[in-house]
Amino acid sequence: MGPWRLWRPCIALLTISSTVSAFYLPGVAPTSYKKGQQVPLNVNRLTPGEVATDHQLHSVFSFDYYHPAFKFCKPEGEPKYVSESLGSILFGDRIMSSPYDLKMLEDNGVCKALCEKQEFNDKSARFVNARILDFYNLNWLVDGLPAGIPWTDGSTNTSYFQRGFPLGSLDEQGTAYLHNHYDINIDYHEAGKDKYRVVGVRVYPSSRADNQDLGGGKGNCGNRDTSPPLALSETANTDVTWTYAVYWEPSTTAWATRWDPYLHVFSPSIHWFSLVNSAVIVMFLVAMVAAILMRALKKDFARYQRLETFNLDDLSGADGNAEDGVQEDSGWKLVHGDVFRTPRNPLMLSVFLGNGSQLFVITATTIAFALFGFLSPSNRGSLGTVMLLLWTIFSFIGGYVSARVYKTFGGEAWKKNIALTPTLIPGIVFSMFFLLNLFLWAKSSSGAVPFTTMLVILGIWFVISLPLSFAGSWIGFKHSPVTPPVRVNQIPRQIPPAPTYLRPLPSMALVGVLPFGAIFVELYFVLNNIWFGKVYYMFGFLFLCYGIMIITCAAVTMLLVYFLLCAENYHWQWRAFLTAGASAGYVFINALLYWMSKLSFGSFTGAVLYLGYSALLSFLFFILTGTIGFFSSWVFVHRIYGSIKID
Repeated sequence: MGPWRLWRPCIALLTISSTVSAFYLPGVAPTSYKKGQQVPLNVNRLTPGEVATDHQLHSVFSFDYYHPAFKFCKPEGEPKYVSESLGSILFGDRIMSSPYDLKMLEDNGVCKALCEKQEFNDKSARFVNARILDFYNLNWLVDGLPAGIPWTDGSTNTSYFQRGFPLGSLDEQGTAYLHNHYDINIDYHEAGKDKYRVVGVRVYPSSRADNQDLGGGKGNCGNRDTSPPLALSETANTDVTWTYAVYWEPSTTAWATRWDPYLHVFSPSIHWFSLVNSAVIVMFLVAMVAAILMRALKKDFARYQRLETFNLDDLSGADGNAEDGVQEDSGWKLVHGDVFRTPRNPLMLSVFLGNGSQLFVITATTIAFALFGFLSPSNRGSLGTVMLLLWTIFSFIGGYVSARVYKTFGGEAWKKNIALTPTLIPGIVFSMFFLLNLFLWAKSSSGAVPFTTMLVILGIWFVISLPLSFAGSWIGFKHSPVTPPVRVNQIPRQIPPAPTYLRPLPSMALVGVLPFGAIFVELYFVLNNIWFGKVYYMFGFLFLCYGIMIITCAAVTMLLVYFLLCAENYHWQWRAFLTAGASAGYVFINALLYWMSKLSFGSFTGAVLYLGYSALLSFLFFILTGTIGFFSSWVFVHRIYGSIKID
């Protein structure tokens, strides 16, 4: 019964993850159109895609749809920006109106010209051809649904929609051809009498040099099979005519499930096998750590209780030697007068712990929201918006934890603690983000966050986040400090030399790899979806990995602290934080390996951006795991020293 009782929670979690991984709430109310009613087609930024020759990403820069070099047709007047959430803007979305005329169930298959022919000069041609060579994709939204291309996953033989469609294509000789004609296939579902809903959007682009603008919005679209492809000359001007045709097709797909074709899981068997394998290894690791700690501590407690029953006046020489041996074997009790001594630089440690606690609650709450389907893919940018909102609200927790810990450490610079908690870590993150954003501005990339949005973030930071953090710090300092179970000696105890594996760098290398091992599989999928522009929704798996990482981080850090105390080293506070946080080093190394295998940047700026964002992610992961390691060790130390009697 024992092993089965341990495995039942894991099996339950795996079952939950499998059911929740494909679950989401629609997020927005459906829009029903009458026959002949205008269906909006909005355009988003152009994003780089996977290059077919080497299956790598060659660029990290996105561009506005109406970048002058692309010569795309504009609607009458000027394109209008579609209102977006703050998270959508931070993630680089730039959604605007378009001149495409889509009327429900009308003009089926009719060829239309968007505007008069556009002239590409040599400079524009070189720019566009370079984007075609990097396999850039156009991103359209019809009724909020991304336009995509049907694909089939060869490993599972299942069909899915890939968001976006290519700007152009290459022939066998590597010549770039611009796609200037689009066949737009729209699937609709009849929801009632004269009520139609868009449930699917497929775009089939093609390059046609002989299409024509006939005036009045009419066009000659040529033929997909016989029309010669259109290549932009880099030595002379090239005329381009943009044409399209709309095809309305009935579908049985319900509106609530229209996102299902976009939410495809690649290599699910490998995903499951790797995740279960990590879970099994971690379970054995935690069981082993628990067995070692419980056995050793039980033995220590028994020896201490036996020692307390001795009448020291009647000790014989043999018994005295035996009890000397007890004290030699159980070094962690010998440092009871120093184990709760204030660590070096308590101000900085308390600031890190406050921000780490805030980050821990943000991450857990965000994953919980996503797990129950509240972060629908139809709500663009909802993930970023929710995280920013939670960061603002939970500033109160960061201030409270930092102040309470600092007061427990006996710190006196309470003004510095109150000021640094909401400014130091967020200031580092914001400064690094702003610096990387300058590179995007220099490249005229649409991924650059607008200056006004930066001001909005600063306003939220100073107007809402800082006051909440100050309030949390004030309450934290008003509370009494956490009382240690034993008194602290006035004279520090001398620390003997430690064995090699307990020295800072070796212990960080050994312990840090274990929490990383719990998440590296899911981290690969997350990075793949971020950099290749795919939809990530496997929050059931992410929830399971997050829980495994917390358990692993806590278990191995407590084991390290136990060995440190047995070696009579009572400087455990910073060691627990840094050792658990060392997992961030492996996260950064993993990012470098991912760069070598999946990415191939042709510019220095692209490499700087990738390394900068990877370093930023690793830094936040360092704060998060370090906080988990510290507080688990804090509880562990309080429990073991509170369970023995100290004269």
